Amino acid sequence: MTSPTALTIKEDDYSVHYDSDSNTVVFAGELQLSGMDDYASIMTLLDDVVQQEPTTLTLDLRQLEFLNSSGINMLLRLVIKVREKTGMQLIVKGSDRVSWQSRSLQNLKRLMPALELQIE
Repeated sequence: MTSPTALTIKEDDYSVHYDSDSNTVVFAGELQLSGMDDYASIMTLLDDVVQQEPTTLTLDLRQLEFLNSSGINMLLRLVIKVREKTGMQLIVKGSDRVSWQSRSLQNLKRLMPALELQIE
């Protein structure tokens, strides 16, 4: 099975893009969907990426201005899935200019101490 080079979900308020060349998922905009069911398409994209078992996976959240509690739950589930994969490194890039990131992203390290958190 050949994996696509890029996967993208684009809506009016947000976009999620995976580039397999750099093994990076870039989130942008404001993610404030109603609940986990509404996050299903993004979760499917992330699950597909994890199934490819890249050595390193980067989540670039620097352009994500807002993420509600259901979205944070989605990230927590992703971290748990990556933690279960032996040999997969997870890097999360955030911005100190986005207030929710400096507070919430630290919690990801509690689930996966080996996670590399880069707040710029």
